[in-house]
Amino acid sequence: MGYRVLAIAPTSFFADYGCHVRILEEARAVGRLGHQVTVCTYHTGSDPQGVEGMRVIRMPRVPWHAEVRIGSHYHKLYFDVLLAARAALAAGPIDLVHAHLHEGALIGWLVSRLRGVPLVFDYQGSLTREMLDHQFLHRKSPLYWPFTWLERTIERLPNLTLTSTENQAEALRARTRRPVHSLPDAVDLREFTAPAPDAVAALRRRLAIPDDRDVVGYVGLLAEYQGVGQLLYAARQIVERRPNTHFLVMGYPGLERYRKQAHDLQILDHVTFTGRVPYDQLALHLGLVDVAVSAKLSATEGNGKLLNYMAMGLPAVAYETAVSRELLGPLGVYAPPGDITALGHAIQGLLDDPGKRATLGRQLRERAEHDFTWDAAGRRLVAFYDQLFAVPGQVRLSATPS
Repeated sequence: MGYRVLAIAPTSFFADYGCHVRILEEARAVGRLGHQVTVCTYHTGSDPQGVEGMRVIRMPRVPWHAEVRIGSHYHKLYFDVLLAARAALAAGPIDLVHAHLHEGALIGWLVSRLRGVPLVFDYQGSLTREMLDHQFLHRKSPLYWPFTWLERTIERLPNLTLTSTENQAEALRARTRRPVHSLPDAVDLREFTAPAPDAVAALRRRLAIPDDRDVVGYVGLLAEYQGVGQLLYAARQIVERRPNTHFLVMGYPGLERYRKQAHDLQILDHVTFTGRVPYDQLALHLGLVDVAVSAKLSATEGNGKLLNYMAMGLPAVAYETAVSRELLGPLGVYAPPGDITALGHAIQGLLDDPGKRATLGRQLRERAEHDFTWDAAGRRLVAFYDQLFAVPGQVRLSATPS
């Protein structure tokens, strides 16, 4: 009989981006191995269909707040109280709690104490760093140090912490005596494979991308910590030198802000903003791309978009961070973080070298097949679960953090 896992997801699951993809793909991978995952999440978001072994339960609906919200916001304070109540009242037996994000780990600790089961914390970045990135908090705010203390306290609660990068794991090991292991983000190679040429051509016509242009693609949240503004400045430099270049910017929520920036830079006729792209349509959209890019500036979060690029056999340009190096390795084309001119030259260098693009794309697909599949990640995740129950009584549920 498989594990019965209660996953705590303090977010509007599912919403076609970042951490949501990790939550979904982990549940899908574990489900394929015969385990059951119940995702307890906010009242907003869509229910993924046809995922074996997974069900979704939601906190009570709040009628005055029905839209999906990304990042930190004050509504989360009472959302998390409602989510904790829903998780505590979840019907049926569970074997362990798998909590995502710091808020989820705090809620999960309470539930694990009530149920007498171990807690696994799926760490996806710093709580305070996210608040800074989303401009919810400033370093000079009187709340900065209380939130930092809360973050460090939460990190000492779980029986086991899993991180999306080894860089994150090393940082956490220096702060807690609890076990910390990396479980890198991965990609579903069945979903991310070359789409039918006719479908790609039809999408290109629908998006009105001229046939004579090479396409540079970005997918992800539209935000400054993702480097979207810097990418548009680099696009201006590239278009001036190479007018047969087009930029496909896929994501949300800052659509109007960046559309205005592209207009002000006089490159709007060389940029297509798609808005939100459903996860199951992402491979088709990436089929339009010749060079993929991530200008992400955050030093603490994962960068799952790079894995999607790799699986699609796309050469990738990224700012050189520990996370991008961990995923792309020597096959990435890098620019120093924040160096817009270098970013532009790196992108243009690939655009001007089709042979190098083809070689890197093929090698990156092979790297994804070898090192970053969700099937392998699912087996490793279950092995971590097994370790918690390897010896009867081995799991120690401390009432206070160590």
